[in-house]
Amino acid sequence: MKMAPIEGFSKLTKEEKIDWISTKYTDNSKETKATIKRYWNSDEELQKLHDEFIENTITNFYLPLGIAPNFLINDKLFAIPMAIEESSVVAAASKAAKFWLHRGGFKTEVLGTEKIGQVHFMYKGDSQKLETFFKGIKSKLLEETIPITKNMTKRGGGITDILLRNKSKELKDYYQLHCTFETLDAMGANFINSCLEQLALTLKKEALKYSGFSEEEKDIEIVMSILSNYVPNCLVRAEVSCPVNDLKEGNEVSALEFAEKMVRAVDIAKVEPYRAVTHNKGIMNGIDAVVLATGNDFRAVEAGIHAYASKDGQYTSLTHATIEDGIFRFWIEVPLALGTVGGLTSLHPLAKMALDILDRPSAKELMQLVAVAGLAQNFAAVRSLVTTGIQQGHMKMHLMNILNQMQATEAEKNTLVHHFKKNTVTHNAVVEAMQVLRKGQ
Repeated sequence: MKMAPIEGFSKLTKEEKIDWISTKYTDNSKETKATIKRYWNSDEELQKLHDEFIENTITNFYLPLGIAPNFLINDKLFAIPMAIEESSVVAAASKAAKFWLHRGGFKTEVLGTEKIGQVHFMYKGDSQKLETFFKGIKSKLLEETIPITKNMTKRGGGITDILLRNKSKELKDYYQLHCTFETLDAMGANFINSCLEQLALTLKKEALKYSGFSEEEKDIEIVMSILSNYVPNCLVRAEVSCPVNDLKEGNEVSALEFAEKMVRAVDIAKVEPYRAVTHNKGIMNGIDAVVLATGNDFRAVEAGIHAYASKDGQYTSLTHATIEDGIFRFWIEVPLALGTVGGLTSLHPLAKMALDILDRPSAKELMQLVAVAGLAQNFAAVRSLVTTGIQQGHMKMHLMNILNQMQATEAEKNTLVHHFKKNTVTHNAVVEAMQVLRKGQ
């Protein structure tokens, strides 16, 4: 390898980029090039589409797309697409869906769809003067965004409010325009950011003309204009419930003991951040997989949800469980800013297909489906933890990954899968079983 900086990498052709990275940054240039090209799509038009999603593309990075069937949501049956690399996630979600299929299914409700963006600026002067100035130009701020908002407004969306916030106690001279939006079926990032940048221009322009400011006060410094991925009022709730006696399945524990263990496990995640992080990570296994499959931004969703889990000053569980009057209830409330039009949802063929499988949902409907996936995943994980333990199911699902790492043949896979139906799966156990099998061949 001859690692080296390069000028003008983005201007190279795709082949030149591949040649440079494989020659300068890998030990086996020929093998690297072969691997890169192996993952190209044979459909040239489709490959070109993928190449243009991001910059400096050299190949595709595939994730499995699975289906979790049997989700009864608000009395309608769904099969949910999930894109994820982790073993047992799709299986766990499917198992939870089947468990609740005959116990009333999942009930969901959208509690709000408000999204947020902010213009962050510095103002050196009298805060009361700024407040008076803002009240005088608020209508102007809205008016000058009309070219951007008119189509969204026709459909029932747009800017819903603009507030002036004084944050100078937290940071000297810091203020913001705190703006709320309704973006309907679009996730709305580009729309919101375009509105904010126009608001910033108008704010700056009007300040320079305002006679009530001193020369120093007129010199408002716009720091940045950007949407927030923290959307505590873009909220959805998903729930399952049934009589405690209906929870009985299998012979691990009684229905009441199972329900009580579930409640205690969730209560632990509420008070212990070390547990809460892993508890919520399991929820995100379900949420991220559907967000990714439908072409949405899972990083934005992750950031917003984890911030929401800390909204009361301590990181805590996103799910809740109770037993009241003989009824077991298990629910989640999460902020989800999603879209079903625009972005990759309209461009990526598999994202479009995933939305078709979900019966072409609106953004509100997709919020509900995604929340259910998170709740189902959490139910399955906690259920395993309080009964058989998480590793029994997870390692059986992970078995195939271990066998593939060992380059097992199909015959070897069949033999060892059968063997581990009755034996505990660990990496060492699989290695030893493979050694015994191969010695006997």
